[in-house]
Amino acid sequence: MAFCSMCGTQIADGATVCAACSGRAATVPVVVNTGSGLADNVAGMLAYVTIIPAIIFLLVEPYSRNRFVRFHAWQCIFFNVAWWILWIGLRIVAHVPLLGFLTILVWPLIGLGGFILWIVLLIKANQGLMYKLPVIGDLAEKQV
Repeated sequence: MAFCSMCGTQIADGATVCAACSGRAATVPVVVNTGSGLADNVAGMLAYVTIIPAIIFLLVEPYSRNRFVRFHAWQCIFFNVAWWILWIGLRIVAHVPLLGFLTILVWPLIGLGGFILWIVLLIKANQGLMYKLPVIGDLAEKQV
C-alpha cells in the first residue's frame, strides 16, 4: 500500500497514476506505527545513531518483535564491528615502516567513505527501506 506524493491519497500496489489527481506521481512508502512509541522508520533510523540504541531496540519489547527494527539494529551492530576491525587493522599496518606512511593517505578516504555509508543507512532506514549492505546485510537478515 502506498500514497500519492502529490495529493496524499492511497494508491493501489503497483499503480503509477493517482486516481484522485490523475497525475503521474511517485509513491511514498507507508510508515507503520506500532501503536505506542516510535514509528518503525524512526526506530530503524535511530538504531544507526550509535550502537547503544541498536542494543536497546533488540531488548525493548515493542521493537524486539518488529522485523524492520531488528534488521536495522543488527546491521548497525555488524557495521560497527566491521568498522572497528578495519580501524584496528589500519593501526597495525600503520606501524609497518613503509606501509605506515602510505596508510596516512588512506585514512581520510576510508573515514569519509564510512561517514557517507552511515548517512546512506540513516536515510534508507528513514525512508522505510530494508537496505542491505553486501555481507553485513545478509548476516543481519539471518539474525532477524
